Amino acid sequence: MAAEDGLTSPEEELARRLRDAQRRVRDLPLTGEERERVARRLLAICDAAKRDIPHATTRLEGFIAFLDGEFDTPSSGEFT
Repeated sequence: MAAEDGLTSPEEELARRLRDAQRRVRDLPLTGEERERVARRLLAICDAAKRDIPHATTRLEGFIAFLDGEFDTPSSGEFT
């Protein structure tokens, strides 16, 4: 019924967004090592979703911002 009236549960919304993020990762022009790093990050978010939907949603928002080029946590070589 939720799909019929356009309403979704937080779990369904998170699942949809995770699928979209996976498609985006798959289509990125990355080297093997870069693809592995990004895929592991997404996998960690999927794992978190099994236990804590709000936490996984927050992590996914940051990951999508990273994919959009809007935000990223600096690596150890980027700290000033």
